[in-house]
Amino acid sequence: MVYFPLARRAPYVPLLPEEVEVMTLQDTPEIIDPAAVRRVQEHPIDAKLTAQVADIFKALADPTRVRIVHALSHAELCVGDIAAVLSMSESAVSHQLRLLRGLRVVRARRDGKLVFYALDDEHVTRLFQLSLEHLGHA
Repeated sequence: MVYFPLARRAPYVPLLPEEVEVMTLQDTPEIIDPAAVRRVQEHPIDAKLTAQVADIFKALADPTRVRIVHALSHAELCVGDIAAVLSMSESAVSHQLRLLRGLRVVRARRDGKLVFYALDDEHVTRLFQLSLEHLGHA
């Protein structure tokens, strides 16, 4: 088991080895299913990928960003249209979109002076839809 410090980190920064405490099998008081433990240990997730996955879930942990993702799951929209849909200022929407773009949750497409936003790819759409289905609201 890997324990991560609680300090806030910049996105996609892997933990340094000295920042990670690894629990070994010798530290485990009792293993009920050694085969299952071995199977899991044969497929480790590296620190960089762990941080990236956590960042995606952090992005979706904010209700405003969830509302933006929901809107973009229905249509490609510009900042002004998103602001109108959510009854927010364009500045506030732009701030959230910048974060979502940095995490590759949304992508931008320029058309003249306007920038249109959409969910980055089908994986993001599926992740959001699965979340709704999990909660029984799809």
